[in-house]
Amino acid sequence: MARDGRGRGAAGPKPRIQGVALAVAAVFLVLGVLGFVPGVTTGYDHLTFAGHHSGAKLLGLFQVSVLHNVLHLLFGLLGLVMARRLGGARLFLAGGGVAYLGLWLYGFAIDRESVANFVPLNDADNWLHLGLGFGMLALGLLLSNDAGTGGRLDTPFDRP
Repeated sequence: MARDGRGRGAAGPKPRIQGVALAVAAVFLVLGVLGFVPGVTTGYDHLTFAGHHSGAKLLGLFQVSVLHNVLHLLFGLLGLVMARRLGGARLFLAGGGVAYLGLWLYGFAIDRESVANFVPLNDADNWLHLGLGFGMLALGLLLSNDAGTGGRLDTPFDRP
């Protein structure tokens, strides 16, 4: 039986970073679904496909639209796929963190009443994106420092 550098068998437990990436992906899936649930999403009758005119708010706080919810679902599905491999889990967390930091900057740079606010974003979304960005980036870069770095034990995320 093949063993990795820590003495585990090839079918041993997955590294923590993969479990964390799966958990983060699952949270995005749950949030994407909850964005379509009346009651959990206040102002559900004001949910629009996209744009800053959507009056729906997830948990009464985060402005959402159909597009916003679909993006959460797609990001969660992407995370589930990428978390199957060590390098993919690391890329999902670190790359997703960078993307969310970019979304945070975008949310502060745009005029909230313009067509550029097509996702839509409000202050609560912006602060959440800041926290998600730093949190995911830190997890992707610091969790399992020896994992997913392209060493001989890693399989690239895009290859079986």
